[in-house]
Amino acid sequence: MINIALQGAEFFAYHGFYPEEQKLGCRFVVDIEVSFVPPEGLNDEDLDNSVDYEKLYIIACEEMKHPRKLIETVGQSITDRIKNKYPFIESIRVIVKKLNPPLMGKVAHSSVIINYPSAK
Repeated sequence: MINIALQGAEFFAYHGFYPEEQKLGCRFVVDIEVSFVPPEGLNDEDLDNSVDYEKLYIIACEEMKHPRKLIETVGQSITDRIKNKYPFIESIRVIVKKLNPPLMGKVAHSSVIINYPSAK
């Protein structure tokens, strides 16, 4: 089993339930972790037998550009695109953190964690 991770990818985006959040935007951090068994092994150093973390970043970047009311939806969209791009992946963990969410007090971040397959 191989694990590949992309940690701390930062984005400015317009996700949020309230109109002010969708207008002003906010900083977000995305972490992605995937686990898989290479379909053909890794002895030939062929990137097609692995997960390209640059592609993971591009998927996250593209999904962060589409404003949504819930960061849960953002995390699920990222997860779904990774599953479609790399069908041999056995597990995916996506964490979307909203930095300094607009609350009544100081909060470092709120977050959502999407796991595939989901725990039952």
